[in-house]
Amino acid sequence: MTPALIKLQSIIQNSDNIVFFGGAGVSTESGIPDFRSADGLYSSKYKYSPETILSRSFFNKHTEEFYRFYREKMLYPGAKPNKAHLALSELEKQGKIKAVITQNVDGLHTFAGSKNVFELHGSALRNLCLDCGKVYDLDKILDSEGIPYCTCGGTIKPDVILYEEALDMNVMMTAVEAVYDADVLIVGGTSLNVYPAAGLIDRYRGDKLILINKSKTSYDKRANLIIRENIGETLGAVIGEL
Repeated sequence: MTPALIKLQSIIQNSDNIVFFGGAGVSTESGIPDFRSADGLYSSKYKYSPETILSRSFFNKHTEEFYRFYREKMLYPGAKPNKAHLALSELEKQGKIKAVITQNVDGLHTFAGSKNVFELHGSALRNLCLDCGKVYDLDKILDSEGIPYCTCGGTIKPDVILYEEALDMNVMMTAVEAVYDADVLIVGGTSLNVYPAAGLIDRYRGDKLILINKSKTSYDKRANLIIRENIGETLGAVIGEL
């Protein structure tokens, strides 16, 4: 193991109040492209930009076009949890991880077995009728064409936070409290460019801020440990040695 991995392992072994905060990079090893890499979602060529398509106003005005993009680019029903998801689940079982905070909507942390997961941007696994509130699973979206409708006739919307929509403040405040109380904060697979989610880092009071990310972030100077490796391989290696 490298010195950085040995240090990470020691920090994890000596703490039982760890919070993990992750972004799109956590799921790339499961075959889900991130948003901002050279081959990511935001580099796609469409009539409208992904930011425009994934906005509430676009959903309201061009619902069928929204769903065409959403099914093609946002849903990966065959994706499986990778080493990062599984390692975090194992650390929760060991009583070390107290919360997983994610910007992803793929549900892979839950599939891996993590229980205390805060999904800041919602989940593609849940879909709600805008009229009656009935809840549908992902199959409802995958098995339908065009605009999916509820049995009541209402339009179904994914339970994900679109641009122009506010975050769920109950989820956000609970996540803030977890970060505030954490002894160790591990941040992985995120550029820390998306606010207000990235602002969670400012709520951390401890001295064990760990960044696992291939590229630099604006918080590097605050970090106590930086690892520039794949997060799945990193956490998988640490768990394998615990």
